[in-house]
Amino acid sequence: MTCAACVARVERALSKVEGVQSAQVNFATEVATVVAAIPGAAEAALDARLVSAIEEAGYQAKAQSDEHPAIEPAPSWFSVWGPVTLGMVASLPLLLPMLMGQHHFWPAWVQFALATPVQFGLGWRYYKAGWAALKDRSGNMDQLVALGTTAAWALSCWLWWRHAQSPHAGHQAPELYFESAAVVITLVLLGKALEARAKRQTSAAIRALQALRPDTVVRMGPEGEVEVPLAQVLVGDTVVIRPGEHVPVDGVVLEGSSHVDESMLTGEPLPVDKVVGDRLTGGGINAEGRLLMQVQAVGGETMLAQIIRRVSDAQAAKAPIQKVVDRVSAVFVPVVLVVALLTGVVWWLVGTPADVALIHAVAVLVIACPCALGLATPAAIMAGTGAAARAGILIKDPEALETAYRVQLVVFDKTGTLTQGRPKVTATQALPGCGLTAHEALQVAAALQAGSEHPLAKAVLDAAQHVTSKAQPLRASAITAVAGRGIQGRVSTSSGEPAVLWRLGSTRWLNELMPELQEGADPQSRALLIRAQTLQGQGATVSWLLRRSAQGSSSELVALLAFGDEVKPEAAQAVARLHALGLQTVMISGDNRGAAEAVGRLLGIGRVLAEVLPNAKADHVRALQVGDGQHATVVAMVGDGLNDAPALAAADVGMAMANPHGSTDVALHAAGITLMRGNPLLVPAALDISRRTTAKIRQNLFWAFGYNVVGIGLAAFGELNPMIAGAAMAFSSVSVVTNALLLSRWRPVEAQSH
Repeated sequence: MTCAACVARVERALSKVEGVQSAQVNFATEVATVVAAIPGAAEAALDARLVSAIEEAGYQAKAQSDEHPAIEPAPSWFSVWGPVTLGMVASLPLLLPMLMGQHHFWPAWVQFALATPVQFGLGWRYYKAGWAALKDRSGNMDQLVALGTTAAWALSCWLWWRHAQSPHAGHQAPELYFESAAVVITLVLLGKALEARAKRQTSAAIRALQALRPDTVVRMGPEGEVEVPLAQVLVGDTVVIRPGEHVPVDGVVLEGSSHVDESMLTGEPLPVDKVVGDRLTGGGINAEGRLLMQVQAVGGETMLAQIIRRVSDAQAAKAPIQKVVDRVSAVFVPVVLVVALLTGVVWWLVGTPADVALIHAVAVLVIACPCALGLATPAAIMAGTGAAARAGILIKDPEALETAYRVQLVVFDKTGTLTQGRPKVTATQALPGCGLTAHEALQVAAALQAGSEHPLAKAVLDAAQHVTSKAQPLRASAITAVAGRGIQGRVSTSSGEPAVLWRLGSTRWLNELMPELQEGADPQSRALLIRAQTLQGQGATVSWLLRRSAQGSSSELVALLAFGDEVKPEAAQAVARLHALGLQTVMISGDNRGAAEAVGRLLGIGRVLAEVLPNAKADHVRALQVGDGQHATVVAMVGDGLNDAPALAAADVGMAMANPHGSTDVALHAAGITLMRGNPLLVPAALDISRRTTAKIRQNLFWAFGYNVVGIGLAAFGELNPMIAGAAMAFSSVSVVTNALLLSRWRPVEAQSH
């Protein structure tokens, strides 16, 4: 494709194929994304029909694997620069007289001999593509170049013939325009070569990620270590990763210890310790130790493949603003043809010689090109999403990028997002006279939490293991989780005693089960409640251990367990940066109000919503979006991608933060933006790159529209000759892509601090 008008043509051709529901073509990546309603078995046949439709429209295409989104290999030097070099060899002699201040230097036949191979040899591609567009009743850049240069070449031939027929003709050649035709084609070829080189730089992020895949893997088998192709590795295999090698696929360490550099995947600059039982992600680089890994994911299921697919999809998709550009591009070529025709006619009517009037019209045709318009948006998106990916920020699509630019309020989940997500039991206190010590109460709580993956459950189990007791661990039966409240089950605290129903849960559940505590508690219970308030004021989360009374009809309070979760060291700085960007912050948590507000005060968060059930987080996000009822608020939600998924989906922009407990794969599908590290500083970084990318899009569109308006105006008023117009047209798209490439130098502030 040569310009934005080609995009509309290819999309029309694809949309006409039976079964296609929508087709979207990206000019910068030259990728078409097609949505079709067909049986899976018919996919190959559809691919063939789509390729055929594109070829009938005058282009070439091939199906791309969804498992491994491909980047075309770099073309050979000659295929890109060969035509440019040949064009320069033929054009420079034609330019030489002008450079020496002369208008006549070569005989007419020499000019003809130099210009004609350029016009119909190197320029044949413009005739071919222009004719294909004409048959499709559409316009494109190729038609403008072909018409403009053909007019200059034909005018030169006519002036040459007329001069030869004139009885007053001397030996001096007439003033011809062969050099204009040849130089314009050469400059357009040069511009396209530079544009292709710049566009290739914008896809550097994907190529760098693809380079993380090794071609072969050392697999352990009955015959020992055998080197096999990566495609032969299956889930369950054991592979060897030697020092300096890339981790080939996802898995878990079976043997050995080492440091693994995962910076290309997560943006984390420091190598990560890996020991037995730790997860390994394909693409990491093993440092000094030899590792044995059991394979858990291969092919398109690996994290690296999902990241590449995510970045590829983001770069291939269209931003909402691009739709406006497409509508402009659809009518651009016909409008330019009308302007060029009017230019020639008006100049001729005011008494200008016909050949000069025609040259002014040619200048209009040559300088008007929708290339820059077509590249303005996708080039910025490719550069911006690539830079973000290198920093560990995966942006799902341009719509998320464009929406993030408008965010006014950021909502944080607390646990695992602003805090480490690894709470510890900081206090255990039993009610005097309940019949249990604090250690025994902890053992009951551990029995209820056995097998649970909840962070608080792990904290209870870890604490119970450190309790010095010779007694065997207690066993629980009939365990039931009560959503948003806690867990219950039957536990026997002594041999021969029948199992009693125990409950471990939140203050909300305590108030529901024992409302009498609100009205007036006995002195011992009141002392325990006061102790809980003190702990909550210090930022602790309190859970209550309850036991069904002997009568079996009510519950009795037994003990409290207090949990502390360290705030991430970067959290306060992240909140401060958001405030510096003019954004509001809100923290939402299921913890008790005292613990949540203590964290909020520590971090400087403007508003805290506490004791919120997981299924109610989305409702709170929607309420924040409504704002004051008159002006809607654009809200970003930041969570760990697990129980925050409904809230992430409800927000205008969902940011799923990966964590070390394995939710990274969930996070990839939970939100518009995925933060590959659990660093809160990536939140302002993501908003920063979105703002910069959107600003680049607007800059590019301003210059692209401005260039065409000013350039066509100057050409129409006779202020530009075709050669200068050709140079300006050729370098307009290069300047747009170069401006977008400035985003590649972006680095998040937190990365610069290391």
